[in-house]
Amino acid sequence: MILSTSRSGIVPAVLGKQGSRRTMATAATRAARKEGSIADIFTSLTDESHISLPERFVDVKRGLWNDGLVESWRQVLQALEPTVENIAAKGSDIVPRVSYAELTSGLSRDKINTIKQVGTVVVTGAVDKEQALGWKQSIRDYAQENTAHVKGFPPDNIQVFEIYNSKAQTQARTHPGIINTQKFLLSLWNKPDPATEVSLQTPISYFDRLRIRQPGDAKFTLGPHTDGGSVEQWEDPAIQHIFRNILKGGSAWRRHDPFDVTPRIAAKQDLYNTPNACSIFRAWQGWTAMSSTGLGEGTLRVLPMLSLASAYILLRPFFRPRDAASSSLKFEDWVPDLDSPAFPGSSIGKTQELNEQTHPHLQLARTMVSVPRVEPGDQVYWHCDAVHAVEGHHQGRGDSSVLYIPAVPLTVHNANYLRDQRINFLAGLPPPDFPGGAGETEFVGRGTAEDIPSSEGREMYGLQAFAADSSKGMSADFAQKVNLALQ
Repeated sequence: MILSTSRSGIVPAVLGKQGSRRTMATAATRAARKEGSIADIFTSLTDESHISLPERFVDVKRGLWNDGLVESWRQVLQALEPTVENIAAKGSDIVPRVSYAELTSGLSRDKINTIKQVGTVVVTGAVDKEQALGWKQSIRDYAQENTAHVKGFPPDNIQVFEIYNSKAQTQARTHPGIINTQKFLLSLWNKPDPATEVSLQTPISYFDRLRIRQPGDAKFTLGPHTDGGSVEQWEDPAIQHIFRNILKGGSAWRRHDPFDVTPRIAAKQDLYNTPNACSIFRAWQGWTAMSSTGLGEGTLRVLPMLSLASAYILLRPFFRPRDAASSSLKFEDWVPDLDSPAFPGSSIGKTQELNEQTHPHLQLARTMVSVPRVEPGDQVYWHCDAVHAVEGHHQGRGDSSVLYIPAVPLTVHNANYLRDQRINFLAGLPPPDFPGGAGETEFVGRGTAEDIPSSEGREMYGLQAFAADSSKGMSADFAQKVNLALQ
């Protein structure tokens, strides 16, 4: 794929047979989502109550039930006790921290195992500090120049901006250090079925917001949650397959592999077309720091027990306290619940949220830990199933600022999304998964294709065709499917 220039601006074109050029479509295939902000998907930002689920969820629960889940529940609760104590004792020190130099030279097997067990990692030194600070200033200038059009949360004092197409974001998403970090993180996934159409060596861009959180802010309070849908985790057959070992019963939950990519490809994490809900396979959520931020300064919090937390979350709807007024965490004080549609912390069209009442055995007040201090240019990534949150009160003296940049592999479905994201980018519209509206169409100085100097960066943005490469898991047939999806 190459870029052709027309009177109307940049128009993507693709090389067809015998080198003929075929102009690509310039209208997204999916309908824009309704306007809004990040608050639309979090009850913790709106003080809403979780709405009771329809009675049909009784059937969902019963359809997944088997008696072996009682033993799974017993074992998971037993495993949680020492894990909670270990996390409470270590605090933020439990989160692995590696340098970019270590990452590129090769991490030890022990370090990799720690990253996979915790589900979170801090990577330092991939981006120069001055570069990251320059991005922040560029964004501030961009917002100031377009102040009449800027939206975000909260609307009266924006901390999270509905900005996706700034030059700084474009430069950051295609920065070599960030791309190489993502390649490493994607390499931690495995593909048991060689026929799975995914390239874990080919990260693509998934646009997201940015945050410039000011000292004293207490409104941007994201409680503990996961990003991969809520009730979808039990409704969608493909997601059920991801967690199949947890749902088998007995000791099978111990065989759950959160890094098995094969069943992820067909999963539908967004059955309700909700703004802010990720509709693609995003292996790692992440952000790149544009400030020095530490404990108590409005930073990220994570639950550092990836696989065990998933087992508990998936099993939790099937059990309730024997006595509703009891706060006992003992196995014998909990019984199967197959007669109510309750899926604690789940709402249709919202993310999966957790708290001390809905998921008491996780003891979130003790186990949610803030990530270690970061400096401008440092990156933080957390697995797509990881429970995470944002500190409720920014008590620092400087801003707490990040660019949300996840690690996303190339698949045919992801390429379909990339196509519409590219079209929206060229038009200045919000990316397809996010709240719609005019976006940045009227903004002065937004990012363009010319802000992407590298061939790899243009591939990541869907502006250039992908070449077949067996070393990257890109067969000729797979490359053809991906490139057709981009048209």
